Amino acid sequence: MNDRRLAMMQIIDSRRKFTARELAERFGVSLRTIQRDLDYLQQIGFPLYAEVGAHGGYRALPNRILPPLRLTPNEALGLFLMIQVMEQIQSFPYESFRTHLAEQYYASLPPDVKDSIDRMRSHIAVLQQQPAQPAPFTTAILQAAIAKRQIAFTYRSRSGTKDAQATPVGIYLENGYWYMPAKKGDRVILYRADRILQLEVLEQEDLSAPDLQEWLVAADERPRLEVTLWFTAFGARLAESDPMFHSLQQAELPSEYAYLWKSSVPVEEFPYTARGLLKFGPEVKVAEPPQLQETVIQLLELSLKPYRCLH
Repeated sequence: MNDRRLAMMQIIDSRRKFTARELAERFGVSLRTIQRDLDYLQQIGFPLYAEVGAHGGYRALPNRILPPLRLTPNEALGLFLMIQVMEQIQSFPYESFRTHLAEQYYASLPPDVKDSIDRMRSHIAVLQQQPAQPAPFTTAILQAAIAKRQIAFTYRSRSGTKDAQATPVGIYLENGYWYMPAKKGDRVILYRADRILQLEVLEQEDLSAPDLQEWLVAADERPRLEVTLWFTAFGARLAESDPMFHSLQQAELPSEYAYLWKSSVPVEEFPYTARGLLKFGPEVKVAEPPQLQETVIQLLELSLKPYRCLH
């Protein structure tokens, strides 16, 4: 396909209407040449719609196929690397496109580029944590968030299954799980998307709902306390893979501890924080506050309880 025909696809796909004469003048060719180009585009499947009459012209159909990508060999390799990464993310929104893109675009590549992709696949892997349950509603949640539409859903919570209605502000992926912040009343509540059992997008809108980026940077007004943690050198090494502890710093501390972490943490998140600290065992110590120290001690006591009955 020549450059003129690719440019014509992009122009017509802009949803404006163009006459054959306008296209001929734009590209400096004859009407006959433009007509051949238009016939060719229709033959390869580009969804042209022709309107006849004095005010007629050409436009793309709403359910159209977008113009093909024009990539260098290195860009094609990078695209397939991205696809391979996305294939490891369960319940990715619009996930059906991954197989279609991989198969259809791969089929159109020159043999040497296909060969490079085939060899590359043997030398790279993405090991992604997979949740125990899929999250089948990520696409519907994202579409509802964009349209600011409310959803009715059934949710599996710690206290049991319940029905709820809210307006999602978006979805985000963290540690292998999809999360849905959703505005319910005057609050934004965080839900795990894989715990949504049923979902229906409603007609009602809530234009006051923030978008995800606004919510992520919004000030957290929950009561907070300053948390100070001490890590051993080995504990700091273990913590490198946890985004929460990216601000670890070396410091002169008592005993075997050598790294310091400080942050303001909402009090209601202390149980979650304490559970996260248990995986470091003796390689971390809560220096402050006493409330978090007590939460960690309680969890440790509960962890020991099943073993005390063995003696």
